[in-house]
Amino acid sequence: MAAIKIEFRGSGEGRALRARVSAQLTGLVDALEFRPTSVRATFTDENGPKGGNAFRCALEVRLPRRTAVHVEAVSTTPRLAFDGGLAKLERQLARVRDTARALKRRPKKYFVAKRALSP
Repeated sequence: MAAIKIEFRGSGEGRALRARVSAQLTGLVDALEFRPTSVRATFTDENGPKGGNAFRCALEVRLPRRTAVHVEAVSTTPRLAFDGGLAKLERQLARVRDTARALKRRPKKYFVAKRALSP
C-alpha cells in the first residue's frame, strides 16, 4: 500500500509528537479495510499567549464515498489531547465499519423483489 500523507496544522508541535502522531495514525489507518483519501491532525493552544494548559487536538479522516470522520479532544498537554482524540477516532471508525458491514448483510429491496417475482 502507498504511504498515507498526514497533514499537520496548528501550533508548533515537537518532532517527537509528530513522529508519534504519524506512527499511531498510520497504524490505525492500515488496519482499516477501506483506504482513506486524507488524514489531518490539527493542534491548537486554546489559551493562546496568555498562558494556561488547554491544548486541543482535532483529527479528521476523509473516507471515499462517505462523510469525513472528525473528532476533537482537549487536555493539558498536546500528547494527552492526541491520545484522547485517537481513542475517539478508533471508536468512530469502528462504528463506520460496523454500519458498512450491517448494510452489506441486508438484502437490498431490488434483489428481494427480483427473487420474489422469479419462478
